[in-house]
Amino acid sequence: MGKVTGFLEYERTAPVKEDAKERLKHYNEFVQNYEIEQVNREAARCMDCGVPFCQSGCPLGNVIPEFNDAVYKGDWQLASTILLSTNNFPEFTGRICPAPCESACVLGINKSPVSIEEIEKHIIEIAFNKGYIKAEQPLIRTGKKVAVIGSGPAGLAAAAQLNKAGHEVVVYERDDTPGGLLNYGIPDFKLQKDVVSRRIALMEKEGIVFKCNANVGVNVELNTLLREYQSIVLAGGSTIPRDLGIAGREAKGVHFAMDFLKQQNKRVRSINVDGDAILATGKDVIVIGGGDTGSDCIGTSNRQGAKSVMQFEIMPMPSQHRTPNMPWPTFPMLLKVTSSHEEGCERAWGVNTKEFIKDENGNLKALKVVDVEWEIDPAGRPLNFKEKAGTERDLPCQLVLLAMGFLHPQKEGLIEKLGVELDNRGNVKAEEGKYQTNIAKIFAAGDMRRGQSLVVWAISEGREAARKVDEYLMGHSSLASKDGIPYA
Repeated sequence: MGKVTGFLEYERTAPVKEDAKERLKHYNEFVQNYEIEQVNREAARCMDCGVPFCQSGCPLGNVIPEFNDAVYKGDWQLASTILLSTNNFPEFTGRICPAPCESACVLGINKSPVSIEEIEKHIIEIAFNKGYIKAEQPLIRTGKKVAVIGSGPAGLAAAAQLNKAGHEVVVYERDDTPGGLLNYGIPDFKLQKDVVSRRIALMEKEGIVFKCNANVGVNVELNTLLREYQSIVLAGGSTIPRDLGIAGREAKGVHFAMDFLKQQNKRVRSINVDGDAILATGKDVIVIGGGDTGSDCIGTSNRQGAKSVMQFEIMPMPSQHRTPNMPWPTFPMLLKVTSSHEEGCERAWGVNTKEFIKDENGNLKALKVVDVEWEIDPAGRPLNFKEKAGTERDLPCQLVLLAMGFLHPQKEGLIEKLGVELDNRGNVKAEEGKYQTNIAKIFAAGDMRRGQSLVVWAISEGREAARKVDEYLMGHSSLASKDGIPYA
């Protein structure tokens, strides 16, 4: 423990953000780094608890008190070694993770929790700057070949771990650049793509091969993979979005959020956009869905120069504080105000969309909506809703972005041709802890297996699936589980 009284002496400080009006002029990251003294104080706030609940709150099991202590002492090399022992990509999680570890921080019971996510980001960025992060190829190759299908966070984590175990790893990505969700699902103002490409380049130096524009089951023959590889990891994500099948759905101007976000990410990188342009410029925009994807749509719409931006959610407004039904150290479902909300957005809860209204040319011109009230059970969970009389109205709107989450992975092509079993939600069936499908040599990880989830969960899944693949190929695994990995 670096400073015994640190948590009593220092209050949590947030990193400085560029002014909202200025950051709307570009798509770069706008959160400034701490000064070294600030990082030191934040690390000093760690209490070195007898039971570090933060570690159990983290899906990766990050060894948080230990890397905080190393940061406090200024030993950045040790801090990065500890962090990388459980997390392959702290530069991603340090930017886009909702930090369940902070929700489980003991200090957070009655004060602001330790800024674990920011400390994590600073550890890895300082480690890169100081030259501690270098490509490390395995000393011995096993002669086994593994194909990883999908290069999102789960696929990348699986590939990194399998390569570390000495297997030859080839990653197949159907898009033109590796990274999956990290590249085309998350805006640059939250995660600049040079951060992703830096990691991909490092993995290539370590011996991992990436094959892009490779849609397995479509333009890559599945039987070829089954013949050439001793194991296959399915990490294609949950890509089928939840739709809103109401009257007028065919109106021009109703789009899925990911189609909108992917186009803008391509524009930022000067990559040609396929199909008709989806732009918010000069339009009244309504985002349906209250999660992170919806928030990303808000930030992107404002940067494109939308006339107005509104976001609504059919669920009731979340609480701003923990309730008896959300006790510490569980991850609470609280009202979230993101940086995109700060940039300008009208928000509403308990709103149901009844119809997309078109003009004579088939273009969207308004939404017919109604307010609803929910019946809440004793545990605080919404059960049923009913419309509020007299609240039906039309809202002017020329662009709707559907950000209501994802249902399951795409079944056409790869999954259908493989014949792997699916669970009752339409995800690839592979038991947690085993990650093996009904076909012995095929494993699944990430959103494709567990359903739509967090980036940190995808990395955890990729790591754990890789360990099981290693066991399958070698009879035992040289990769330790997240329950304990030596770092020194």
